Amino acid sequence: MAPPKSGGSLLLAREISEGNPVSVFISVSHDAVTASHLGNESAGWAIAFAADQMTLAYSNVTLQNPAANATVAAYNSAAASNTTQAWDNFFSMITSGSDKVGTGNPNADPSGYTGWIVLEAAGQAYADNSSFFENRLISNNGNVTAASAADLIAPLETGQIQFLWIYKSAAIAHKLNYLQLPGQVNLGDPKYSSFYSQFSYMIATGVETGEVITLWITVPVDSTDTTDSLQFVVFVVKNAPTLLPSYGLIPITPARLYNDTTVPQPLQQLVPQGYLQPSGPNSG
Repeated sequence: MAPPKSGGSLLLAREISEGNPVSVFISVSHDAVTASHLGNESAGWAIAFAADQMTLAYSNVTLQNPAANATVAAYNSAAASNTTQAWDNFFSMITSGSDKVGTGNPNADPSGYTGWIVLEAAGQAYADNSSFFENRLISNNGNVTAASAADLIAPLETGQIQFLWIYKSAAIAHKLNYLQLPGQVNLGDPKYSSFYSQFSYMIATGVETGEVITLWITVPVDSTDTTDSLQFVVFVVKNAPTLLPSYGLIPITPARLYNDTTVPQPLQQLVPQGYLQPSGPNSG
């Protein structure tokens, strides 16, 4: 078995479309698993199988920084009181420029633009101005960008940055401390879907709109091993409810199938078994 390759979903989709074969593609961006990014490698179907959310990760070294330690204290106060004023204070502190906040490159890593969308949602929810915290972080030179959030884990652990926008599942997998943000702004609570959709971020390929962060799985046309790859997809769909919650992920049950073409037989069999629910076209 070849080792898995990690990276920003949009960047990986471009690499696959340019002739770099993989067996299975798992993405946190629906656009990345469609023909708009996979091109001729798109199989015409993708399955949504779990939901994630955004967090602000920090390290033990972060707490040795007085400004960052004060920011964590402000977070603890906001989480305890859950008042608009307390959350406004927390987001004002983390965008003050006293803390360096890392993000992945929005054009390569969806966690990059989702981090900015969280700030827009927080601005609307706590400051009555969707661009307030976003502009505040930029004007205070508080943001540090790398190709992907994963590339900023080492700088986080050495204190070059104090916080990092990252998926909750990734924070748990890398054993990072993290700040659990309110459902209203973390892009992880379906009941706030309509609120999330009010916000957007422009990347090189177009506008990305706020939505619940979802994990998608598909098998590209030129998969290195289509038969085994499809069996792996079946395994993921059947076992996600058992395996994923320990990583902070919320399984989607039944998993949702989006397709523009006839799906392979192993996946068709999951529909009458109740594991998979046809949910519309995969083209958007």
